[in-house]
Amino acid sequence: MSLFDNSSIPVSHLTRSEARLELARLAQEVKIHDVAYHQNDAPTVSDAEYDALRKRNSELEQRFPELVRSDSPSKRVGASVQSKFEKAEHKVPMLSLENAFNGEDVQDFVDRIKRFLAKDKDLLAGAPVVLTAEPKIDGLSLAVRYEQGRLVQAVTRGDGAIGENVTQNALTIADIPSELSGGNWPEVLEVRGEVYMGKEEFFALNKSQELSDKKVFANPRNAAAGSLRQLDVSITKSRPLKFFAYAWGDLSAPIAQTQQQAIDQFKAWGFSTNPLFKACDSVEEVLAHYHEIAEARSGLDYDIDGVVYKVNRLDWQARLGMIARAPRWAIAHKFPAEQAVTIVNAIDIQVGRTGALTPVAKLEPVNVGGVMVSNATLHNKDEIERLGVRVGDTVVIQRAGDVIPQIVEVKSLDQDYDSFVFPDKCPECDSLASAEGDDVVIRCTGGLVCPAQTIERLKHFVSRTAFDIDGMGDKQVEQFFAKGWIKTPADIFRLAQTDEDKGSTLAHWEGWGEQSVGNLFAAIEERREIDFHRFLFGLGIRHVGQQNAKLLARNYETAENFRDHMTACGTADEKALSELLAIDGIGTKVAETLIQFFREDHNLEAYNDLLTSLTIKPVEAVAEGSAVSGKIVVFTGTLTEMSRSEAKAKAESLGAKVSGSVSKKTDILVAGPGAGSKLKKAQALDVTTMSEQEWLDYIKS
Repeated sequence: MSLFDNSSIPVSHLTRSEARLELARLAQEVKIHDVAYHQNDAPTVSDAEYDALRKRNSELEQRFPELVRSDSPSKRVGASVQSKFEKAEHKVPMLSLENAFNGEDVQDFVDRIKRFLAKDKDLLAGAPVVLTAEPKIDGLSLAVRYEQGRLVQAVTRGDGAIGENVTQNALTIADIPSELSGGNWPEVLEVRGEVYMGKEEFFALNKSQELSDKKVFANPRNAAAGSLRQLDVSITKSRPLKFFAYAWGDLSAPIAQTQQQAIDQFKAWGFSTNPLFKACDSVEEVLAHYHEIAEARSGLDYDIDGVVYKVNRLDWQARLGMIARAPRWAIAHKFPAEQAVTIVNAIDIQVGRTGALTPVAKLEPVNVGGVMVSNATLHNKDEIERLGVRVGDTVVIQRAGDVIPQIVEVKSLDQDYDSFVFPDKCPECDSLASAEGDDVVIRCTGGLVCPAQTIERLKHFVSRTAFDIDGMGDKQVEQFFAKGWIKTPADIFRLAQTDEDKGSTLAHWEGWGEQSVGNLFAAIEERREIDFHRFLFGLGIRHVGQQNAKLLARNYETAENFRDHMTACGTADEKALSELLAIDGIGTKVAETLIQFFREDHNLEAYNDLLTSLTIKPVEAVAEGSAVSGKIVVFTGTLTEMSRSEAKAKAESLGAKVSGSVSKKTDILVAGPGAGSKLKKAQALDVTTMSEQEWLDYIKS
């Protein structure tokens, strides 16, 4: 746990300063999950875990209202739109919903409505609070706008204020009429609903994707979102998307007096509405309908994650109004995670791209909420020990938020099964596997030679901020790796010889030609000479980012000296270890990672192999008293005399601090062709601006 992570402390026990840190952590974490879910269609946590984060944030804000942040999750809906689509503004914001998790929460919701409406005695006047209840579809929210009965625009939720214009794609969905049926529609009508994909269609699509060696989708929601957000409309048209209408936004005239009448009107105009929609006269009736929908859930052809309740009378909705990111007159009653009982047939260890060893339970296949589950994550060694799970155990599993299956309970503790022994060697490369400090994750230390990590390490090695080899991107790395042409970083610098040995066949591969091959080999040769800090960063050692790479390079000066000192640290050489830990900015976590890396013979061999293939430039001493020493410099636009990385490195060698953004503290902005907002901001702040040539002349003076 991070020093600033107070997630395990109850809200009631947090001090004001701890609450401030916790609110900052929650704001950042929820933002990351919002982008993963709403923008990338790839959730990284379950609905239940996400809801728990928002609930904790809400409880903290209620206890410390003076600490509410401007970027609080309570003020945010969804995530900002992706740049590949044209942006469109919602004239009426698309808000989210507050959550209820049990019957008491629903009763509290109704009580709050009554208390609010009681302020106007003539409005409530003893009338019952009728609620509508309908399934909460797990899909992608969409607003479709009609003018004179014709569809003119379709916009995704986005961040609630700005969404993506997907009009042409929406026109391919049969449930969304291009022209309204019947009559009596207002001149302007914005209908809101959920785009989704049926389960059968989802399974068929994934099967087709798998046969075509294309991306398979994690769940129907991701499939629907990914299908709607296609730049190629023909792809969207080929996908079996559907749409349930359930709300409205911008209107030129009222369409009904109650929520139920509005839903009936949608059906009359040609929209599909959910057949399980129902108006209920009491909390008891609402909860009974909730349980009926929950029981029917596994048999539905679409995914749902709860039931939405809304005040039926629209005049009451108008009176109740909104709070922050949600209406007062609606709430989502979420389902608990679905569970099932099955048997653990095996526990496998999977090695991720960062070397993390993740245990996965291989299960006797079981149906959980309409989905056949055969694998469940066990997270890490500590989780296995906490659960006491063993091969052969009968366990309770759940699809947390319908996304990630996990084991929540072991049922057969009395059975005589052997305890699972977590490996201390990587199953992929036989390198040592261990945890760093108090980290619960056990990682392979094989690094450069571990097959499970190799391809991602190679991608990092050639990336723009590392070796920056032009013409060698992710696709090319994957291609060469699949062919067996590169297995270690040094193999990249032997590609020309490998191609010659293979009869110069590379030019005949798909996507290659004589010119592109020549350009690649020239780019590789150009990178045989590399700055020491970029070489270090390119190795992809955990915790050695660009800044730490520069710190280490400046202190050890040469690649050979660095290697010798790190191997000495690995033999418990106290002098070498104290020198490493004495570097300002290098702590025990970085030191442990470096020592583990160089203790592995495989890594040392790969490192030395690179030294024989490259010329690694020693660190240029930082100039004292140069014209830019101590100044903050920003580079923007296109540089023609040197790459951006080379320009930054030169500036830093002269004692300057390079920043990525312009502020009042910026001393110099170097602007090449194509400079935009940074140049405008620098001019507005009266920051000294220079062209690339003026900068080069200035640092020579």
